[in-house]
Amino acid sequence: MFKIGYRTIKTALGTSIAIIIAQLLGLDNFSSAGIITILCIQVTKKKSVYASWHRFLACIIAMVYSTLLFQFIAFHPLVIGLILLIFIPTTVALNVNEGIVTSSVIILHLYGSGKITLSLLLNETILIAVGVGVALIMNLYMPSVEKKLFAYQDEIETNFSAILMAVVRYLRNNDHSWDGKEITKTASLLNEAKSLAFKDVENHFLREEDLHYHYFKMREKQFEIIERILPLVTNIPLVVKQSGILADFIEDLAENVHPQNTAILYLKKLEELEEFFKGMELPQTREEFESRAALLQLMKEMERYLWLKHSFKGLPKESNNRMKKLPLA
Repeated sequence: MFKIGYRTIKTALGTSIAIIIAQLLGLDNFSSAGIITILCIQVTKKKSVYASWHRFLACIIAMVYSTLLFQFIAFHPLVIGLILLIFIPTTVALNVNEGIVTSSVIILHLYGSGKITLSLLLNETILIAVGVGVALIMNLYMPSVEKKLFAYQDEIETNFSAILMAVVRYLRNNDHSWDGKEITKTASLLNEAKSLAFKDVENHFLREEDLHYHYFKMREKQFEIIERILPLVTNIPLVVKQSGILADFIEDLAENVHPQNTAILYLKKLEELEEFFKGMELPQTREEFESRAALLQLMKEMERYLWLKHSFKGLPKESNNRMKKLPLA
């Protein structure tokens, strides 16, 4: 489907504005201001600032090298190669190699002039400033992704609940009817959500960390635990009394994967459950022993699962006139 994104619109508009400004200022090679704008508009505000600074600094270095070598050697194509031989390693050393393409345009401008003058250097400097400045202004607007982040949160929590309910069915009656589609879907959702949350961090200059990103990282670690317990549960040889008791606990957990932070309560319940199991009769058969050992391991994994949530400091409570409390488990 043909689609025009906000970045495409900003690039098209910014390029036109940069060229218009450069023309109004009477600059030579005014169209190059549009090229600089295109190169400086990035997917996030921080990346745009870094790209702009790198290109501006690289262009200044290029003008210094070009002035010295063209003036003291000659205006010759071989000298352009010599400039690049010195210039490119310099930009790499200074970590501003993103500006190589933009700077190459400036070098060619200086070469084409046949003579280095103060007015020419000023023209190129203003040209760079216009292109970079317009790009920075255009990138001040970034659409909010908060609704998308909360949508990811809701869908991931729904999938977690579905997976835990499948575990409950395994424990109660050895039900293998679950198709496991939530596993692949959740893995994909977590990757998409983390990427979007990280981009949100990059769009805020005064925010070094993002709670949404940490939330999805926490869910990812919980998901790793879920992936570990699934083969454990499906290979339990016998449905024992403890299986049903633990199934009740996990069912309660599955029904409460929602925006409330009561993980500590479930940790206490799990501790009580473990003490209760210790007081029960010892297993009478090998199969019962193996089943109870597997259930104990499952409880330890669920404890790690809950501690991950308990250690998470929480998401914002309000967003877009919508109340969101902390996720439970």
